[in-house]
Amino acid sequence: MTATRRPGPARASRDRRPALLLAALLAFTGPTALPSEASAAVTPDRDVSTAAVTPDRDVSTAAAYPNPGLVTGDIGVHDPTVVRTPSGGYLVAHTGDNIALKTSTDRTAFRNAGTVFPNGASWTTTYTNGSRNLWAPDLTYRNGRYHLYYSASTFGSNRSAIFLATSTTGASGSWTHQGLIIESRTSDNFNAIDPNLFVDGQGRWWLSFGSFWSGIKLIQLDPNTGRRLDSTVRSIAGRNGGAIEAPVIVSRGGYHYLYVSFDLCCRGASSTYRVMVGRSTSPTGPFVDRNGVAMTSGGGTEVLAGHGSVHGPGHQAVLADTDGDVLFYHYYADNGRSLLGINLLGYDAAGWPYVH
Repeated sequence: MTATRRPGPARASRDRRPALLLAALLAFTGPTALPSEASAAVTPDRDVSTAAVTPDRDVSTAAAYPNPGLVTGDIGVHDPTVVRTPSGGYLVAHTGDNIALKTSTDRTAFRNAGTVFPNGASWTTTYTNGSRNLWAPDLTYRNGRYHLYYSASTFGSNRSAIFLATSTTGASGSWTHQGLIIESRTSDNFNAIDPNLFVDGQGRWWLSFGSFWSGIKLIQLDPNTGRRLDSTVRSIAGRNGGAIEAPVIVSRGGYHYLYVSFDLCCRGASSTYRVMVGRSTSPTGPFVDRNGVAMTSGGGTEVLAGHGSVHGPGHQAVLADTDGDVLFYHYYADNGRSLLGINLLGYDAAGWPYVH
């Protein structure tokens, strides 16, 4: 999710109050205002660039969540997404004016790498009221091209849209606008933001998305174009209008895992964001949590939540890397700055993920 938004209709008027708008703006500084950070704002538990996945364990025995692993350089982000490049490096995109880019060679040191659309994205302004701030990108690399799904909206509104851009290099200014994928209007019961592309074992392309309103949705895409294959919109998770967003689906060990963020971001150190997960044997669900509660009924097993000086971790991405699965996310430091968090993911004896 992004730094300037949004509960659903029942909360929209409250979130438009000047005090909360000011708090949201202070909680997030866009890419033009994010200084280089010498290191993460909390003491890292380990260097995640080299740490190996540990044996399975039961997360119920974990005394506390670990701190984020060591990251340095330009680590101010919001809503990060990451992909491995053909050369073995890392490309990160995140919420910001014209969508901000960062690169890393080792998953530890990050540097700013410009924006996706240095000349702006005029086709989005209908949804942003003229703002250049674009939200919650999702990066993948398939068939020799980077695919970037991203969203355009305004705080507290579901007049929103998801677009696609592609590039063969991933560099700033190299991206081609591929058009509108899906939009939502104020008459709809969903919000077309926070996209995530998932390709299942049969080669079918799926796009999950959603925030507040009636929850997380799923549409099927045409692998040849990256655009919608049909008009069906499936519901795969929800909290009866409550705070849920930022879906990510990954396949591991015969299950499809649906990660989401519960509760509220964008309030600096007062943010309550947390990472939740459910799983299904089908990419379209039903997804259930560890206790068997359907995610369409508010279910979700907690993977990561605020602890110590790590506030409101969420808007997660999962990367399959050489040393195992890696969880990328943003969190807020004590001073309210939004920073990049990285932890390794393990799986317990029952196949449920945990951070370490």
